[in-house]
Amino acid sequence: MKKTQVVIIGSADDTKHYDIAYAIGSFIAKNGWVLITGGRTGVMEAASKGAHDHGGIVVGILPFDRFDGANNYCDIVIPTGIGFARNSMNVLSADVVISIGGKAGTLTELAYAWHYGKPIISCVFTGGWSKRIVSEPIDDRNNGSYIYPAYSLEEVFDILSKLLNKP
Repeated sequence: MKKTQVVIIGSADDTKHYDIAYAIGSFIAKNGWVLITGGRTGVMEAASKGAHDHGGIVVGILPFDRFDGANNYCDIVIPTGIGFARNSMNVLSADVVISIGGKAGTLTELAYAWHYGKPIISCVFTGGWSKRIVSEPIDDRNNGSYIYPAYSLEEVFDILSKLLNKP
């Protein structure tokens, strides 16, 4: 039986949102869901550590063609060798995408998630593209119906639970 997979996206150089990403990763693990990230530092590492510390399964999908470069909390490392094109793989692996802050790389993942119709929980309170995507939709294709803005950590947990705990 397939396990529920949650993808967290955000910047590799973002340390400002470490506690938020850690808390979300912890919540994912406590619910028995699999965490998938880009496997690197920043938001990805913080979420990975949160899930790892709470007994979760952590998958890192790397842009590199080698295993090194993954953060220390990934249980499964997938080197792709396809650079930022791996962002499409990250998003396609998701039942739900959670966006924290974000710069250009996060924007590409948001665009893929938008295009593929993946539910996106956007942490508006973290700024970056996570905030902008709510007020500046990519196009009119789905009228933003896949975007779930969260204005606090508690809202992230509530939305995620509602999306994934459907009967």
